[in-house]
Amino acid sequence: MLSDFASSAADEIVRRFHERGGQPAISYGIVRDGKLVHAAGFGHRSLGGKSPDERTVFRIASMSKSFTASAIMLLRDAGELALADPAATYVPELAGWSNGAADAGPLTIRHLLTMTAGFPTDDPWGDRQQGLPIDSFRELLAGGVTFNWAPGTRFEYSNLGYAVLGLIIAAASGVPYDEFVRTRLLAPLGMTRTGFAADEFPAAELATGYRRGPEGWQELPFDPYGAFAPMGGVFSCVADLATWTAGFAAAFPPDATAGDDPHPLATASRRLMQLPQAVTGWRAPDRIPGGPPAAPSYYGFGLFVDEDPAFGRVVSHSGGYPGFGSNMRWHPATGLGVIALGNGTYAQMSAVTEAVLRALLPRSTAYQVALAPAGAGAGAGAGAGAGPAAGAPGGPWPETLAAAGAVNRLLQDWDDAAADTLFTENVALDRPYPERRADLAVLRTRIGAFTVDADRPAESDTPAQRRWWLTGEGGTVAVTIQLNPQRPPRVQSLTLAMPPGEESVLARALEAVTEWLNGGAADWPDSLPLAPGADGGLIARRLRMAAAWAGPMTPGACQAGDGRASAAVEMVGEHATVTLFLLVNPATGELRQADVAVLTRGATPGPPVSAPAALIAKSAIVSGPPAPTEAAWWVLLLELLLPGGDPGPRDEKLRGDSCSVNCSPGTPLPRCGRGRQRSQKVRSGRNRFRYGLVPYR
Repeated sequence: MLSDFASSAADEIVRRFHERGGQPAISYGIVRDGKLVHAAGFGHRSLGGKSPDERTVFRIASMSKSFTASAIMLLRDAGELALADPAATYVPELAGWSNGAADAGPLTIRHLLTMTAGFPTDDPWGDRQQGLPIDSFRELLAGGVTFNWAPGTRFEYSNLGYAVLGLIIAAASGVPYDEFVRTRLLAPLGMTRTGFAADEFPAAELATGYRRGPEGWQELPFDPYGAFAPMGGVFSCVADLATWTAGFAAAFPPDATAGDDPHPLATASRRLMQLPQAVTGWRAPDRIPGGPPAAPSYYGFGLFVDEDPAFGRVVSHSGGYPGFGSNMRWHPATGLGVIALGNGTYAQMSAVTEAVLRALLPRSTAYQVALAPAGAGAGAGAGAGAGPAAGAPGGPWPETLAAAGAVNRLLQDWDDAAADTLFTENVALDRPYPERRADLAVLRTRIGAFTVDADRPAESDTPAQRRWWLTGEGGTVAVTIQLNPQRPPRVQSLTLAMPPGEESVLARALEAVTEWLNGGAADWPDSLPLAPGADGGLIARRLRMAAAWAGPMTPGACQAGDGRASAAVEMVGEHATVTLFLLVNPATGELRQADVAVLTRGATPGPPVSAPAALIAKSAIVSGPPAPTEAAWWVLLLELLLPGGDPGPRDEKLRGDSCSVNCSPGTPLPRCGRGRQRSQKVRSGRNRFRYGLVPYR
């Protein structure tokens, strides 16, 4: 279970979000190890009524798509359909459709699942089709629909496609869509408080949906069950959705336990649903202007898949509907998940779940969702360079740990014969042994006699890779090895970071940049001339942003570089640790390039990159509270970034029309600037906020 401190910190995040006024009530819960370990409710399930709890039923809108996709996968596994089947095989009204490209082939079930059918996005219209009778829907389809793209060529979010999947499920199974979902998914999982109509639940246990009108909150009626239920018609509660999300997170176990899973949908099928199937084209805003683009977002089968730079894979789906907003989000590598349900129109629950999940998860390079072959993912012993990743599913092979120990011994006392046994033939060809021995001699002159840094855990990005740290009186450097695919595997690469030499051009550049960053001078230092073609303005702006982010910094460990012309050095700041990349011309002393990145993965010395990472241990149990400033970190972030409520005085000049955060026309918008999204013809209620604005999830 969660510690009291972690639960309180999460509650504070949600409470502060609720106070900003985007919805009358929020019910949320935290899932760990397949169980709901914490739940809380804020506000009123109906105005003037009780607070919601984990059993209070909300409409979950587009989160319903994961139920529809699961139903399709059940039928696929039973051989009742194939994902490559033309949709018209099951829905004859689709026959003869013109999809805009004669050579594109037929519209398939896979296209509908992955939202690559080519239909125009249809949120405002689709939301109001929930009660459309099945016969009327078939008439609509028989009349044909428009296509933005040829099937299979581009993602575009589509509710229509999932409504068609509902017809396919009914045709392939021989029973109505809702009956199939109830009997084949909900009943086996014991999800007794999940259904398709408001009248299935006692009125006192049902959250009422509201929209913000000129006179305040206005109650909205519930739409009946109809043809568009497969895209957004499910009602559920935090307790049942904890079971649902835990089932997906449990699809990534060690092979030894995969057979113990009682879920009605096969483990492999649940994994497939959470694998990237289509690039959405949606990106989070760049964290630092001028830097590399943010990681892309993907769509699986009824689920969004993000590859987070700090936490690895995160799977989620939102729901937005008149009167309701919802989100479920989980971290497959740890099984930690968060669910949030709100009863305001398009309530931005994705902001809540993301904030809570980030507050609970520590940053680590050990997170894995790919399953290693049975018996290959567990380290056997803690030799030199071993760290917390050893023994974890997808962690380093025993051979990798053994090789790290052998390399460590070799670095202390080089022997060519031992190297020949340890390395593949290319290692000596890529950099001859005499040069490697010379590198070690230079390293000793720069950092002194070195040993493995016991205070810094080793890391493995894959089972065949290992990175650890050597430290001496003069500094710390990274060592990385990569094993090859042979049996038994051998070391195919050895990379040793070399720190800048004393009084070298590279060392002087590092010193000059450090002094400039900490001094706050506006002008670039005269002691560090720029090479022709270097964009001094861009370099200066990016480095200043890093200084503002991290605070006063001192150089730390050397992550990479040859020590002569290039270096990647950790800069340990008062508030964060960043990586500074330098490239110089050793002959002229000119700076060719300087760049900076927030260090988001792996253990770092000094203050954490993000205080929320310290809120909870990897086991999701906190033995003692961190510093109060860390506990308040996400609260401060919410104050600055999350949508809803009254904006601060700096927002007074930013005005727009009504949007999902329930601003009245002409009133100041929150710092998210959501009103500006209207110029892109994207309904603001379908936007998802993460350090800025990205499309709805």
